[in-house]
Amino acid sequence: MPDALVDSNLDPAALMEIIRTQTAIAGFGLDLGGVMGFVSERVQALTGATGAMVELAEGEDMVYRAASGMAGGQLGLRLKRAGSLSGLCVEQGAILRCDDSDADARVDREACRRVGLRSMVVAPLVHNGSAVGALKIASPVPAAFTDRDIRVLELMSGLIAAAMFNAVQHETSELYHRATHDALTGLANRALFYDRLRQNLALAGRQSSLIGVLNVDMDGLKAINDQHGHRAGDAAIREAAARIRATLRQSDTAARLGGDEFGVILYGVQDRDSAASKAERIAAEIRQPFAFEDRALPLDASVGVAVFPHDGEEMDALIEKADQSMYAVKRTRKGSRDA
Repeated sequence: MPDALVDSNLDPAALMEIIRTQTAIAGFGLDLGGVMGFVSERVQALTGATGAMVELAEGEDMVYRAASGMAGGQLGLRLKRAGSLSGLCVEQGAILRCDDSDADARVDREACRRVGLRSMVVAPLVHNGSAVGALKIASPVPAAFTDRDIRVLELMSGLIAAAMFNAVQHETSELYHRATHDALTGLANRALFYDRLRQNLALAGRQSSLIGVLNVDMDGLKAINDQHGHRAGDAAIREAAARIRATLRQSDTAARLGGDEFGVILYGVQDRDSAASKAERIAAEIRQPFAFEDRALPLDASVGVAVFPHDGEEMDALIEKADQSMYAVKRTRKGSRDA
């Protein structure tokens, strides 16, 4: 816990919530992406912000690695460090405040309008003495934040910085891997999935290529958890992840999106049939039983398919189409079992 919390002038309710946040962070272990997502949600609630983001400095870009509220749909968004308030925050290693993005020359006004924010505060995330990113709170109205909100932001950014150190200590190069990969399976996490999908869609648009987007949802995980415990459930998730990874090319991306849900990006598929064939292969691979403590446990999955640009040219439309397709498969398979 940041030392300054002891003599902070924050109200007792806010202090208790920050302490609860610190305690909850311990439960994430090495899941740095999970910590970032959790803190962004908590700082949004504590400050009354409309949205909150964690941005990491990666090369010349600031990348949204966690986002909540009004920024939730921008996960994985990349903005140029130069000309952005978050980039300036990293450069200066200091908390910066913007009361009106339409009148502040330090900000990327186009990006602000895209997200819909007018005021914001950014606090640096410091690792090994250097700012490696920023925690941001935002609002669609001007001058939305008080000195109390800035203090909360400062303390919450300290919690993320502590989690970074605990996860990777002095290995800064490992920091980005921890922030972008799922701790249980080693696959890309939701933030990296969205980041790569945005980039792949932009490239495919220029090259007139097709992209397959798959939604993979495990079936029967609740029964495994109920009958054999969460250790068995975690083993089932890891096994499903390994089987998905084994079916893919190096150019493809597999991600754990949360719980028992996975996403797959197939770059440069030939047509819908080839994407559907890959989906069927993934489902068949997962469907094989797996061994857990000398017992053979069943695995199963339903896989939905969407293809760019036939099912949509925007990321959200493709994800929604793949999700609808997955549920259609699940209903069909359930109906066949009930018949």
